[in-house]
Amino acid sequence: MLIIEGISKTFGKGSINEKLAIDDLSLAVNKGDFISIIGSNGAGKSTLLNCISGVYGVDSGSIVLDGIDLTRLPEHKRSKYIGRVFQDPLRGTAFDMTIEENLAIANTKNKSIGLQRGLNKKERDLFREKLALLDMGLENRMKQKVKLLSGGQRQALTLFMAVISKPKLLLLDEHIAALDPNAANKVLALTDEFSKTPDLCTLMITHNMKVALEYGNRTILMKDGKIAMDLHGKEREKMTVEKLIAQFDIDNDRMLL
Repeated sequence: MLIIEGISKTFGKGSINEKLAIDDLSLAVNKGDFISIIGSNGAGKSTLLNCISGVYGVDSGSIVLDGIDLTRLPEHKRSKYIGRVFQDPLRGTAFDMTIEENLAIANTKNKSIGLQRGLNKKERDLFREKLALLDMGLENRMKQKVKLLSGGQRQALTLFMAVISKPKLLLLDEHIAALDPNAANKVLALTDEFSKTPDLCTLMITHNMKVALEYGNRTILMKDGKIAMDLHGKEREKMTVEKLIAQFDIDNDRMLL
């Protein structure tokens, strides 16, 4: 579904700060794949997601999603096919708008719209029904502004907004790193559930290697802008955090073991 072939990205070309962030990287992601991405700081994890989403253009190579060549498309056009959640719970929602207003915007992302009236009862009932699945009581707070939500509630809402428009690809950039353990576990459970959406593929960056091996069906390790390891099947099932550290000399200063 997602085919990345030989992409490279260098920052500061020709300067003393030149940095090769992505080095001739190729990756094939199938429909239904939920891939966790690990690696030390500077390995190229976030740069990879930024190249896929269009924040950065690539210097070479191609990115094709479900037969659609994204390589030269600007970010706003790629967003039609891609949902994304960032580490900061303050990103991804309009803090001074209500929960239902945020959902209405997310729900129309892939629709051709002109001048529209406000939300109707059918739409509100649908949002209320879907919010109830989050089990956070947000279905009873739809007219409250998002800025009143806790970090965990806001991140759960952002995750829900990322999948409500039925994207082909979901990108998660350390989306639980800023949450307390209880909120992180809740958001991870929702992530696991949403990743089962038919025809969706998911890429999740995490510094928590335990999470990386427990969630999804594949784990890749990035080093120096390349994929150093692609774990799946029985090999992944037998892998442990201790083996990962021993075999690949991972810098675990910030990783939660």
